[in-house]
Amino acid sequence: MILADLHSHTIASHGTHDAAAMFAKAGERGLEWFGLSEHSPLPPGFHCALYTGDLGHDFPAYAREVQRLKTARLAERNGHGPRALLGLELDWLPSRLAWMRQLVAQWPFDYVLGALHYLDGMSVGSLANWGPEISKEERFARFAAYFYELASLARSGLVQAVAHPDFIKLRAWEDFQLWLNMPESQAPIATALEALAQSATVMEVSAAGLRQVFAEPYPAPPIMRLAREIGVEICFGSDAHSPADVAKSFDSLAAYAHSFGFGQSVIFINRQPQRMAF
Repeated sequence: MILADLHSHTIASHGTHDAAAMFAKAGERGLEWFGLSEHSPLPPGFHCALYTGDLGHDFPAYAREVQRLKTARLAERNGHGPRALLGLELDWLPSRLAWMRQLVAQWPFDYVLGALHYLDGMSVGSLANWGPEISKEERFARFAAYFYELASLARSGLVQAVAHPDFIKLRAWEDFQLWLNMPESQAPIATALEALAQSATVMEVSAAGLRQVFAEPYPAPPIMRLAREIGVEICFGSDAHSPADVAKSFDSLAAYAHSFGFGQSVIFINRQPQRMAF
């Protein structure tokens, strides 16, 4: 049984509820640990059209609320329910390295999830960037570039884990499957996974993909298999944007990870790893 969900969002970005409501649902789900990992504010020049909140303005209030939840839970004697963790989903923007370093040092995060939502300034998750005018060759080149960039993210020392490691398949799943089966895909994927292992950066196994049309967790089976061979450790996340998604499909996610030989996951307290069987 998976007892920790390290990936969730609130109304501060594009979730539907506040941190307290998300945390309450984690208790109903029987979790022991719940990570609130709001998106990072974006620096000047970057914009996410999906955000309904104003992260630049609202992030401090979000962080204080999670700290309050942590303190209240620790103050309870013989209390039940999960313990809160203060996380961050950091957008990897290599052109803004100093900005990112300042951001992750600003709050006492238990952990930072690194996410590749932008590739050379292009929004990976935007359907407009994957139209029929984008050739298969260009798509394959993007897939390779994504994993080489993921390696740079792992080596940066800024994050404890990488979120949804093959997120780039979101808008091009069928072509991504073709690319995965090509010999050319092995070098960039192996480079990324070796960077994770060498830097002790954990790979998230995410239920978010199960809520997509392709109904496949992040990452895909060939990546899970190679990660196990290389010795990459894993954590679990739902990427919940509403209480209904907290720890959703975690039984399926546990079976998925077990099928590749994984038997323990990692959480972080004050950025230090702790391992638990699932």
